[in-house]
Amino acid sequence: MRGVIAIREAGPGDGDVLGEIHAISWGISHGPLCTPKVAAAGIEERRTKWAAILAEGEDTPLLALLDDRPGAFARFGASSSRPGLAEIHTFFAHPEVWGRGLAAALLAATLDRLREAGYDRVHLWTLRDSAQARRFYAKNGFGETGRRHDHDFGEGPPVALVELERTVSAPGL
Repeated sequence: MRGVIAIREAGPGDGDVLGEIHAISWGISHGPLCTPKVAAAGIEERRTKWAAILAEGEDTPLLALLDDRPGAFARFGASSSRPGLAEIHTFFAHPEVWGRGLAAALLAATLDRLREAGYDRVHLWTLRDSAQARRFYAKNGFGETGRRHDHDFGEGPPVALVELERTVSAPGL
C-alpha cells in the first residue's frame, strides 16, 4: 500500500527529524563500509547536525511525508564542484518507506525546484557499491558520468563514490 505522500520545505523545527532519517539510512548504507568507530561517529554526526544547517537557511531541504510521517529528505542547490550545474547534496529515505514511492515523489519535487531555479542539469555522488541506490537513480533517469572518487574517513578503507547526472527536465519526471 502506497499511502498519502506530501512534500514540504523543512523548517527550523525539523532538525531532529532530518537527523533521525539521515542517521538511520546512512548507518545502513555507509556503516557496513566503515570501521565500527567511524560508523558510530558518522551516525552521531548525521543525527545532530541538521538543526544548525536549517538555521543557516541556505539550500533548504525538502521533507517528504508518507501518511503524515516524515520519511525522506533532499538537500540540493548549486553544484559545489561543477559551475552551472545543480547538485543533489543529500538524499536519504528511512528504510521504513523504501519501495513505497516516497523517494520517487521527493526526487520529482526536487527536480521541479531545480527547474524553477533555472537549472538544466543536475548531478550527485552515490556509493559505488550500493546496488539499491544505483538502481533507484538509473530508474529515475540518472547516468554515470565516469567520474569517481574515494571518500577517506581517516580510518579504515576509503569509500568509493560514483557521479551520476541527468537533465532536470527529462521526460517522466
